[in-house]
Amino acid sequence: MPDRSPRAPLALWIVAAALLLLLGWLAAPLVQSLLPAPQAEPRVVTPRGNLAEDERSTIALFEAARGSVVFISTTERVVSPWARNAMNVPRGTGSGFVWDGAGHVVTNHHVLAGASGATVRLADGRAFSAQLVGDSAEHDLAVLRIGVVTGRPAPLPIGTSADLRVGQRVFAIGNPFGLDWTLTTGIISALNRELPAEQGPVMTGLIQTDAAINPGNSGGPLLDSAGRLIGVNTAIFSPSGASAGIGFAVPVDVVNRVVPRLIASGRYVRPDPGLRVDAGLNEALSARLGVRGVFVLDVLPGSAAAAAGLRAAHLTPDGALVPGDVITAVSGRPVARVPELLAALDAVEAGATANLTVLRAGQTLSLGLPLPPGR
Repeated sequence: MPDRSPRAPLALWIVAAALLLLLGWLAAPLVQSLLPAPQAEPRVVTPRGNLAEDERSTIALFEAARGSVVFISTTERVVSPWARNAMNVPRGTGSGFVWDGAGHVVTNHHVLAGASGATVRLADGRAFSAQLVGDSAEHDLAVLRIGVVTGRPAPLPIGTSADLRVGQRVFAIGNPFGLDWTLTTGIISALNRELPAEQGPVMTGLIQTDAAINPGNSGGPLLDSAGRLIGVNTAIFSPSGASAGIGFAVPVDVVNRVVPRLIASGRYVRPDPGLRVDAGLNEALSARLGVRGVFVLDVLPGSAAAAAGLRAAHLTPDGALVPGDVITAVSGRPVARVPELLAALDAVEAGATANLTVLRAGQTLSLGLPLPPGR
């Protein structure tokens, strides 16, 4: 007897439906390609509103200062041990800025240290071989000169650093990691910082900022909100070698005192009034005697220090050291260590008199120390 149940037709319908779905899926791309492509309508542009006032000020500051900032690349002359010939190889990069209309460019001493040559590239793309005019390792400053005949960039306006305040906004322009003409912003985090030097003298009186400063920023300008030069970026404090929000700059008052001397004579010599001090012994005496100041160890006969009446320490017959004068301030600026004394004397104009506050046998005295001219 034949099977008249509806299961066989139902199975045929299921198979037919599956085949139709498969054919539709396979034919979908072909059908889609035959249809006209949808027209993409452009998005409606939202009208641009006015930028914030501080943004406009920052943009204007950067555009005004950019042309005065330069990119410095250095080379080193090496001798091949195999070919026995000398060649110039890239050494490093840094930043700098135009100082005056005579083609002088200011940068850091450490940017050029060990280099045999330097090339200065301007913001307009022109590049010039630079000549070293002078440098000062103790201030980490150097001056180059380039022969720009036409289209000389304008020098940066000069500000002051004696009246800087913690919290002021600052702007750094430079070439970090070779990324040219980069602007970073921040504030002055602290003043009168000291930077221990790895291979040179201790630098004192530095500006500390949280504006991002990285390798390659060295030698670039630190500007105030008026676009005036207030410092030269010199170093960072970072375990990783990248910006950790602690950067340092040489104050512009130091720059404005040192750079003209470098241009005039190629070097800067700190005043030597004829008194002798020692950093290590000074720390030991201060700790042992509980006196904050700089102990005068010797006074050269016929020197400015001798004329001022400073008294040196002396040794007893059994070898004990008897302290003489202790300098505690220079022109009202407290000094507790030798680097602070040297920096304070360095800040006094050549040929002027430094007013010393001296501790002598428990008494406080004021002495005038004339500094030699023509440093």
